[in-house]
Amino acid sequence: MDESPKQLIEEGKTPTPMSPGCEKREDYEYIRHGVVNIFMANEPLKGKRLVEVTQTKTKKDWAMFIKRISEEMCPNAEKITLVMDNFKTHTSAALYEVFEPQEAKRIWDRFEFVFTPKHGSWLNMAGIELHVLNHQCLNRHISKEEKIKDEVDAW
Repeated sequence: MDESPKQLIEEGKTPTPMSPGCEKREDYEYIRHGVVNIFMANEPLKGKRLVEVTQTKTKKDWAMFIKRISEEMCPNAEKITLVMDNFKTHTSAALYEVFEPQEAKRIWDRFEFVFTPKHGSWLNMAGIELHVLNHQCLNRHISKEEKIKDEVDAW
C-alpha cells in the first residue's frame, strides 16, 4: 500500500495547437486548484489493484482505505500481509479514532503490517505502480478531482 499527492492544475493560457511547420506551444504558467491524494494497494501475484482518490491524506482516510483493503480486496483472507511505509498516520490509533473499538480491533487483527525502511519506500510495489499510474495517465495538467477519478478508473 502506498499513497501519493497529485496537484490539481489548470492551464494558465490556452496552448497554441500544432500547425504545419509549427510545434504545439504551451505556456509555463498554471492555476493551482489544490491537491488530492491517491491511495493504492496491490496484490501483484493475483493481478489485483485497489485505487482511491481522496481530498485529504488523514488518519481517517488511511483507516477507511485499510478497511476497503480488508473487505474488498481480501474478504476471505485470514491474515493480510501489508507492506507500506512508516508514515505517521499508519497506526492502530487511526482505526480506533474512526471506528468503534470492536470494529477497529477486528480490522487491525486481520493485518500483519510490514514497514519499509525509512529511506526505502521504493521497495514498495504499490509505490512502483503509483509511479506507473502517474506516467501513463496523470502526466499532464488536470484541474478537477472528478477528472482524476475518471482517469484512474479507466486505467
